[in-house]
Amino acid sequence: MTKTLFSKLLLSAAIGLAGFAAHAQWPERTITLVVPLAAGGSTDTTARLVAEKLGTELGQSVIVDNRAGAGGNIGGAYVAKATPDGYTLLMSTSTIATNVSLYKNMGFDLQKDLIPVSQVALIPNVLMVNNAVPARNLQEFVDYVRQKKGTVNFGSAGNGTSQHLSGALFNSMAQGDMVHVPYKGGAPANADLLGGQIQAVFSPLVEVLPYIDSGKLRALGVTTKARSPRLPDVPAIHEALPGFDVVLWNGVFAPAGTPAAVVTRLNTAIAKILQDPGMRKVLADQGSTPVGNTPAEFKANLAVEIDKWGKLVKLSGARVD
Repeated sequence: MTKTLFSKLLLSAAIGLAGFAAHAQWPERTITLVVPLAAGGSTDTTARLVAEKLGTELGQSVIVDNRAGAGGNIGGAYVAKATPDGYTLLMSTSTIATNVSLYKNMGFDLQKDLIPVSQVALIPNVLMVNNAVPARNLQEFVDYVRQKKGTVNFGSAGNGTSQHLSGALFNSMAQGDMVHVPYKGGAPANADLLGGQIQAVFSPLVEVLPYIDSGKLRALGVTTKARSPRLPDVPAIHEALPGFDVVLWNGVFAPAGTPAAVVTRLNTAIAKILQDPGMRKVLADQGSTPVGNTPAEFKANLAVEIDKWGKLVKLSGARVD
């Protein structure tokens, strides 16, 4: 071995050790967790809870930065183009998988520009009706929409949202003809449901529990295959329409190119905080189920989700240019 080659090998080893040491010391400053939705929603609430616990676990502050717009694509693109050093992360929802089929151009490539770190929680949608609707249970509602074709209106947070796609799947499987009424967000849809302007909404459980608990709205079914422990007496829609299954989720992503050691550290920390009894209770009280899977598991699941939501988008006919 020549002296020059030996020197190059020593230099390469030194650079590698320096990089390893730098990653081992991560994090050394504040981490930003971008939420691609407006403040106050269920994803934002969960993100702030995760940020607080994650900051304690990592020994550095984790702040939430809301960058809403374009169905979550603005925040997603911001993180996809951020420096891949682990200091800018994304807390997204299953909407990010839907957007692959819904938008012609998201502003980034989900599977190339972001690294799945860990799913945080699974969230069911719940089929709710107002108290003026005569159907008292799930099977009665299935029969009701079949009999009243074209006269039952269901609201959503907008075209292509999980609420819209849940309703489209319900229509298809129940052989009904409910009319979709898109709103600019879940809150106005729920307000019109309360007011009787529409008859049904498929809404994320965490967002409507107060209405259900108070009896202002009637929960007829959850969109997951299994019943929700938070509403054990409410059947899964799958029980009346076998195969019906719509599961929402949220999860953490990092920019592509983020060092593997940093991704592993993040994943380990998230998995740990999701085992915290206090954290699990808060999520359970919201009707959510903690996950904490590995990056490889999340990546594999993401591919399945993109395909699943793509089929629902096609079924619904939704499109956003």
